[in-house]
Amino acid sequence: MAGKLCITGGRPLRGTVAISGAKNSAVALIPAAILAESTVILDNLPQISDVDIYTGLLTELGAHVERRGDQMIIDPKSLKSLPMPNGNVKKLRASYYLMGALLGRFGEATIGLPGGCNFEPRPIDQHIKGFEALGAEVSNKYGCIHIRAKELRGAKIYLDVVSVGATINIMLAAARAKGTTLIENAAKEPEIIDVATLLNAMGARIKGAGTEAIRIEGVDSLRGCRHSIIPDRIQAGTYMIMAAATRGDVVIDNVIPKHLEALTAKLQEMGVHIYEMDESIRVVGQPEYESIDVKALVYPGFATDLQSPMTSLLTQAKGVSMMTDYVYNNRFKHVPELVRMGAKIKVEGRSAIVEHSILNGTKVRATDLRAGASLVVAALAASTGTTEITGTEYIYRGYENLVPNLRSLGADVWEEEAQE
Repeated sequence: MAGKLCITGGRPLRGTVAISGAKNSAVALIPAAILAESTVILDNLPQISDVDIYTGLLTELGAHVERRGDQMIIDPKSLKSLPMPNGNVKKLRASYYLMGALLGRFGEATIGLPGGCNFEPRPIDQHIKGFEALGAEVSNKYGCIHIRAKELRGAKIYLDVVSVGATINIMLAAARAKGTTLIENAAKEPEIIDVATLLNAMGARIKGAGTEAIRIEGVDSLRGCRHSIIPDRIQAGTYMIMAAATRGDVVIDNVIPKHLEALTAKLQEMGVHIYEMDESIRVVGQPEYESIDVKALVYPGFATDLQSPMTSLLTQAKGVSMMTDYVYNNRFKHVPELVRMGAKIKVEGRSAIVEHSILNGTKVRATDLRAGASLVVAALAASTGTTEITGTEYIYRGYENLVPNLRSLGADVWEEEAQE
């Protein structure tokens, strides 16, 4: 038996919702903690399945991990570099951060190729390029990556593609390498700054995080510390889109408005009213929206993780809108499901052409995390019927307390068992 999410749409969302810590930070900060020689405390951790999987992975490696609400206490003293070919590694795309962390701490790592969302294979060639530049030997046998280094040495590394994962993984390995590492064409996402902030609090010497050139002076050892995770900009952006799609009035609390500037600009261009405060954003939906063109780009551009939910919102704009994703080629698996709900969307290459549509509730399936979020947006905006969403395990990878939060905003939403 698996769960399904049921939503009867047509209700404007109203009220306040608090945003949890960032998923994309958490899945990098947890492995970063194992570079320390003593206890690391992470605060504002999201209560999501990816964090649960990572708790299991660290325990398997011999770390002592304790969870207290949104806090995780990691004691990595008894950690060992064990091969992790299968099991939980396969369930989590971000398990590849164990490569950089174990390599930095032990000079070796054996990790199964990661799983997670299946919307597009994400090559790890830039990660491997970075590890090899630092002096590691990398081989791929039986679906496992084997990484070994007698000694990690600082190097100048130019990333051919702007990659968040590769930028963080190289930072993790380089933090304890000999000499200075320079990562050029680095990703600039806020989550990278978050990881660098933790590592620097542990005693690392990292400058330039958030710019395209990151300089890392290697140190011999790192110590424990306490760190609070930044708010989840993708979760916040999804609630902003939901508020607009339902013509609601929602205050999204515990956010950094600067991290959401690209989305805010596009919502305002459509005609949504947005009011920014220091740590919150109020979104007031309107009866009619203008069609717009959106391009998903690397940060600080419009986030590819918000492309799917935004596509659902574009069905509510009069005329024809266009959504183009320059980050991933094939991130439109939500479109056939939206079409089942009555959406008029055509995919051409990297772009989805979206016409004004009247959405109706029906049975749909989430194929990945953000595709699932797009179906929730569409279900909330549907003018008739109840939408039944299966594949909810993907959605719960990234959205803490989704059902209670939506209910508190007045949505008609509940969970049921679903026969596979």
